[in-house]
Amino acid sequence: MAELRFLMETHGASVVVGVQGELDVTSSQRFDDFLSEVAAASDRVILDMSQVDFMDTTALAVIVAHWRRQADEGGAFLLAGARYRYTKALWITGLADRLPMYDTVKEALAALAGTGSGAASGPGASQPGEPEASAG
Repeated sequence: MAELRFLMETHGASVVVGVQGELDVTSSQRFDDFLSEVAAASDRVILDMSQVDFMDTTALAVIVAHWRRQADEGGAFLLAGARYRYTKALWITGLADRLPMYDTVKEALAALAGTGSGAASGPGASQPGEPEASAG
């Protein structure tokens, strides 16, 4: 099992948080602590989930808590690159329809900059990383 890693990169007033590895009950507190540090630095956070290999509902609870806190305080908390295969909890719980989700970090940054084309996932929108038909 690969070690969980967090990366933080500033893009203007926004911060991109990269997550590599598995988000589960054993790492949820570290994940929560890291997101709290990031939130102290910026009220515009993009969580890059393209390198997440597994996510359980404890990690999902952390994401929802930070999303709600940022929204309540007038900020933004966007998800980018979530792949259905590894982050099924987002879809199973229905949160993929409520959380602002983008296929890529670039699209999420464009949305925060006000240049987005409305590509965010939301109620009735197509979902990035939804299950694909398997050939085998």
